[in-house]
Formats: sequence, structure tokens, C-alpha cells
Amino acid sequence: MPQTAVELPLQGLRVLDFAQFLAGPVAALRLCDLGAEVIKIERPQGGDLCRSMVVNDQRLDEDSLVFHTFNRGKKSVTADLKDPDDLAAVKRLIKTADVMIHNFRPGVMDRVGLGYETVRSLNPRIVYGAVSGYGTAGPWSSKPGQDLLAQSLSGIAWLNGNAQDGPVPTGYAMLDVATAGNLVQGILACLVRRGITNGGGLVEVDLLSAALDMTFEQFTCFLNDDLTQPKRHALGNANPYQPAPYGVYKTADGYLAFAMTPLEKVADLLGSPEVATFSQDQSFSHLNEIKAIIADVFLTQPTQHWLDLLEPAGVWCAPVLNWPDFVKTDGFKALDAVQTIRSASGAEARTTTSPIRIDGKQLRSEQGAPRLGADTADIFAEKV
Repeated sequence: MPQTAVELPLQGLRVLDFAQFLAGPVAALRLCDLGAEVIKIERPQGGDLCRSMVVNDQRLDEDSLVFHTFNRGKKSVTADLKDPDDLAAVKRLIKTADVMIHNFRPGVMDRVGLGYETVRSLNPRIVYGAVSGYGTAGPWSSKPGQDLLAQSLSGIAWLNGNAQDGPVPTGYAMLDVATAGNLVQGILACLVRRGITNGGGLVEVDLLSAALDMTFEQFTCFLNDDLTQPKRHALGNANPYQPAPYGVYKTADGYLAFAMTPLEKVADLLGSPEVATFSQDQSFSHLNEIKAIIADVFLTQPTQHWLDLLEPAGVWCAPVLNWPDFVKTDGFKALDAVQTIRSASGAEARTTTSPIRIDGKQLRSEQGAPRLGADTADIFAEKV
């Protein structure tokens, strides 16, 4: 059942989204899902660069399909921030806003006259969210804040894959999405504080900090292990700091993910006297030997055989599904996580819903991304 506007917790809040591509717009999208009015401020020529970033040769109307994914439900105002009249109009709009988000490199918004101190002087109650790649100081602060680059610099790519592999980044923009979540948390915290103090605040997040936060468990191990690079497992690596049997194994017809389980129990369930020769204390020091033995056993039977044996025994395990198989499962269907969005012309595409439920109800929005500048006249005509 779709959520009605009256019930949404951020209804009545106005968010100005100056951001492009992913992290900033995704944060603004989440606020939009929760009921806020989100207005994209875009360049008159071409708008958000993501409009033309076509992935998988998929478009909705004239724009990239992924642009609609990140910007559904928003409004669009065009303004040239280097034009004095447009900048003045944007500053008038800022006075009406509760939140402002941008992801320009450090210093850019100050140069165009929309840095935090200037914006705060215009609207002391505004919550100002700034996204960068690597923070506002240091030798990397001017580098492009792009997900793959941040994964590569942060060491994350050396946690994935097996020991014999080169660096393996994730197959999606993990850090952009995580950074967006961090930004939303900071913005909501400042909005709560504003309800007490009546003052806004500055929220700064960056991709590199998100990388450290996402790997805090592993990075803490590294910090307390004489700064020694973790060794990935020879096979089925899923976490270099987890002992055997933790990992992914090939079965006779697929793959099985196998989580933390005492070796004694593993040996008993798999009927493996070889595993039984190792003590639990050796589950890390001899992990590659143990995993190689377990891998040979799993190859003898199909995935479902092992699930039928292991799950009733309380072992944490799961089949490794591809997307065509995943969407056929009752677990996926129970989430009801897909919705149809429609562009201004009525063209349709399917995408995901918000992962948040409010008062037991799913958050849905059928409106696709706005056409470039579609709301400029109406919004700039408002009286402050």
C-alpha cells in the first residue's frame, strides 16, 4: 500500500539538491522518499551530468535511466550560478529551504558565493550537507570523488577475491551509496537539533571516510595486527579475518555460502574425518588446508542437498544466487521491493523502492525524474 503524503515524516521540508551523479542525489532521494520537497538546481545547458550518463544503453525519454533512478520524485530548476541574476534568485530560494546538498569539490561553492558561511547568513536554520571524495584537507582533497577510485585508494579492493587474484572492487557503487546514507543520518540529526536550538548546521561526509566506516571491523583488525596486510583465503574468500569454514564453496550444481560454524560440528555434519583432525584453535592458522578439504566434500552433492542437511542443524548457510534466480524466490517477492516510475511523457520503467518502511507501510513514488528546468518558472515566482 503506497504511503500518502500526509503520513510522511518529512512532509513540509524543502531540500535544495545541487549535487550530481550519485552520492548527493541519492541522499536527496531518500529525503524525498520520506516526504521532503526536493528541488534539483541544475545548469541550464545539460543539467546534472548524470542525465547523459547512459548505462547499459538504457534511457527513459531523453535522459539516462539511471538518472531517473537517483532523481525520481524531485523537481528541477535551472540556474547559472555564475550569472548574477540567477545567483540572486537561488539565494532567495535558499531562504525558503530547510536543507541544501552539494557534492562539488572543496572550495567550489565558496568561489561561486554559496559556501556554508554565506548560506548560513542567508538562512541560519538551514542544514547544509557537503559531499566530497576525500575530505576538505590534505593532498587528495582535489581528486575526483569517484567510487571506483575511492575503493582503490582505500584498500577495499584488496579485501575481495581470493589470494591469487589481483585487486577486486565491488561491482556496484558501494561507497557512493554508503556516503549518501551517512549524509542522511547527519542531516536528520541536525534537523532534530534544530527543533531544540532553532539553528541549522553543517554536515560533511566523504567517500574515503565511508570506506573506512564500512570496513571498520577489518580495519580495526589491521590496526591491531602491526599494520600487516590481511591475507585473503586461497579459495572462497569472503572475509580475510574470518577463520575456516567461513566462505563460499562450489557444489555439484552451484555455490554455497557457509558462515561461522565450529569445526567439530562441521566435521560431524559433513562426515569428514580429515576436518576432525583440526582443533578449533587451528581454524585460522590452517584455514586454507581446512577449506580445501571442505571444498572437496561440497563438490560431491548439489546445493540443495547441503541446505537440507545443514539448515536443520542450525548452520548459517545460503545458496549463492544470481539475479534471475533471486527474483524468482519467495523471499524477494515478500519484500515487494520493485515499483514502476513514469516520466513526464508517461514512459515507464521499473526500479527499486525505498528500503525504509514507515508505520508498517512501504514508501513508493511513481513520479520519475523531472525534465530539465520543468519547475523553474513556478518556483522562482514564489514570494519569499
